[in-house]
Amino acid sequence: MNADLLPLILVPILVGFYIYVVVSRKKKEKEEAAKIDTIPEPSAFAKRVKALRSLSPKEFRNATESHLTNYGDYRLSLKQYLFYAILAGAVLYFIGFLFYENIILAGIVASGGLFYPKIQRKILLSKRKEKLSLQFKEAIASLSSSLAAGRSIENSFREVVNDLKLLYPDPNTYIIKEFEIINRRVENGETIERAIEDFAIRSDIEDVINFADVFLTCKRTGGNLVEVIRRTSDVISEKIEIQQEVQVMIAQKKFESRILAVAPLGMIALLKYSAADYLNPMYTWPGAGPLIMTICLGILVFSFWLSQKIMNVKV
Repeated sequence: MNADLLPLILVPILVGFYIYVVVSRKKKEKEEAAKIDTIPEPSAFAKRVKALRSLSPKEFRNATESHLTNYGDYRLSLKQYLFYAILAGAVLYFIGFLFYENIILAGIVASGGLFYPKIQRKILLSKRKEKLSLQFKEAIASLSSSLAAGRSIENSFREVVNDLKLLYPDPNTYIIKEFEIINRRVENGETIERAIEDFAIRSDIEDVINFADVFLTCKRTGGNLVEVIRRTSDVISEKIEIQQEVQVMIAQKKFESRILAVAPLGMIALLKYSAADYLNPMYTWPGAGPLIMTICLGILVFSFWLSQKIMNVKV
């Protein structure tokens, strides 16, 4: 009996020790970051963007007075919300029944599916921003070429739309719509600086914000706009290429982590339906079996969450 209780004692101790190590490391990193005083002071535009992005979506729309797409916020439709909630609930119900063989407990586990649409919203938001970032790289490269050819900044932005339509036949492509909006606002008498600034604030993408900051500074101080945009284009392209290389390197590991997360479920299902008597003690109430299954389920969820955190590499 003592040998059976040993894993139940060791697992919480190991989990607690890991949490302590992680918290200590984070605290140490914050202390080291606080000691660094060589970080340049952010510009007034960067401060304004940060202040606006800290607002809620509704407050952000009121502050910017813009009804255009806010890429820092993603809203699921009712149909999408119900689809993801039902899908996650069905999967969790299967897992709950597999671990407890009890309809009530499986239903309790399935109720966690109500939280999945929020997780999926963040995933869709990240994918949309990633797609816009890649499209912006192509747009800034085209803009740099047009300016180098001697076109004015306004004509260069119009030419970029034509180049982008060759790369992206879909007229609803994010970057095409945004550059068309910029051109339309300029045609209506608005300054191009204001149009780019509004796009950068709504994009919530570091590369776009940095480009807008550099562009506004050059226009205000009379810098060499062609050279600055060319160098900005090179930096953004190199950064995105590094991000893509990292994603390729960890793609196989991501797939392996998903397989490892599903493998225990497959093993339990195989044992349950091929040797049901072997697992009967794990489903017997009252007894230590359900408690052990709960701990195993917790470890499985924690390991999946940890693997996803490790694979989330940002450049």
